[in-house]
Amino acid sequence: MTRRGWTAGAAVLLALLAGCAPPDVPRGRSVEAGAAPGSAATQPPPYRRWGLSAPLSAPPSQLRHPARPADGLAPVLDRIATTHKVVFLTFDDGAEKDPRFVDMVRELRLPVSMFLTDSVVGPGYGHFARLRSVGASVQNHTLDHAALRGLPYAGQRAEICGQQQKLRARFGVRPHLFRPPYGTYDTTTRKAAADCGIKAIVLWRATMNAADLTFTKGPARLRPGDIVSVPSTETPEPMLRERTTRLLRRVQEAGLTVGRLEDYL
Repeated sequence: MTRRGWTAGAAVLLALLAGCAPPDVPRGRSVEAGAAPGSAATQPPPYRRWGLSAPLSAPPSQLRHPARPADGLAPVLDRIATTHKVVFLTFDDGAEKDPRFVDMVRELRLPVSMFLTDSVVGPGYGHFARLRSVGASVQNHTLDHAALRGLPYAGQRAEICGQQQKLRARFGVRPHLFRPPYGTYDTTTRKAAADCGIKAIVLWRATMNAADLTFTKGPARLRPGDIVSVPSTETPEPMLRERTTRLLRRVQEAGLTVGRLEDYL
């Protein structure tokens, strides 16, 4: 080896012994740290991808369940009596099968309750199976979306128990929450629901329409314990995920977060 070649080789050896990085890699930065544009390392956090300015707060873990009525009938609730700063998101019918909504529920870990009607869902149960797999719960909204108030016991029981059986066959679970179509019910509804294994009849105090929230009673603002209904719409716009983003913004503006309804009932 020539003296010049020995000198160059010695310089490289001394650099390695001194812990120097190769000349094309800056000191203190690994090769892997140079993530390519568009990679996962450069993506915004989920809450920003879904149009929120901050992540949703985690709901409390200490839960209390309301007492069942002594008369044996299913109780009727439009909000939960709680001091926890949570509201509950419920989605009706099953007409909207927005595939991106599944991504939204998964990425935000959003606890939502889906009240399904068999005649509305039709062949789309696979979509709700995907929602269940990412954390959504499936509950009862009758077989045919019939207005129950005034119907005889046998008819109401058939609508409620029939959907219980459908959902059990589809998902292997027997729902314990029920929402009567149009929010109408009577004592017969409460008896039929209890006889079908329902623990509570769930109404709502707030509704998220295409434009904004409306309220059935009380102050026109979200309060802890409110149950919010997000009904299906007859028009494709705005998409379900867009309406949900608007609702989540209102929830955060009120200093609240989203709780899992089933944990409170």
